[in-house]
This record gives sequence, C-alpha cells and structure tokens, in this order.
Amino acid sequence: MVSAPARRDVVRFMVSRGLSERRALRVIRMSASALRYQPAPDRNETLRERIVAMAHRHRRYGAGMIYLKLRQAGEPVNHKRVERLYAEARLQVKRRKRKKVPMSERKPLGRPGAAN
Repeated sequence: MVSAPARRDVVRFMVSRGLSERRALRVIRMSASALRYQPAPDRNETLRERIVAMAHRHRRYGAGMIYLKLRQAGEPVNHKRVERLYAEARLQVKRRKRKKVPMSERKPLGRPGAAN
C-alpha cells in the first residue's frame, strides 16, 4: 500500500497532465477528502518539551512521577496523555538490576533414616 502523501503527489501529477481530478482520484482509488486533508497542528508540543526536560533533569522519574509533578505545578494534564508522550519520546526508565548475593556452600540432601 502506498502512503497518502505519495498518492496525493501522483494525483497532482495526473491533474497537471490534463486528467480531471475526479478521474485521477478514481484511478488511484483515493477519496477527495483524503486528497484535501490538512493535518491539525500538534497541541502537545509544549507539554512534550516539558516532559522531556523534566525526565532529563530527574533521571529516576517515570511517567507517573512526571505526571504528579506537572499536576503540582498547576498543569491541567491527563495521565494517559503524559504516558503516551513519555513513551513516544522513548524515556522509559531502565530497571535496576538485582544485587547478586553470593550463595552459601552447597551440601547434598541427607537421606531419611526412618519413615516420617
């Protein structure tokens, strides 16, 4: 499947060569609304920048702690939005590895001398 921006370019090329827009859309099997679609501006840009800055300043903060700190600062944010933007920026905190405790000396199990 070809992406919509590439298909838009094909339709515009066909129209420039004299084909009608409706015919070009039918050949490409694309809707007129998809051709004229204008994406909405990104509303999350400032929030994304604040999340990234906070994550770099406080290395051990996860998405939940960043959400709480934003709420404490008076930012009216949704926790699901913070989690989504946090994941999109690939800011997941690395899990700390367990400290390996040295094992004691191994001994074979003793055989029972009697029942019970």
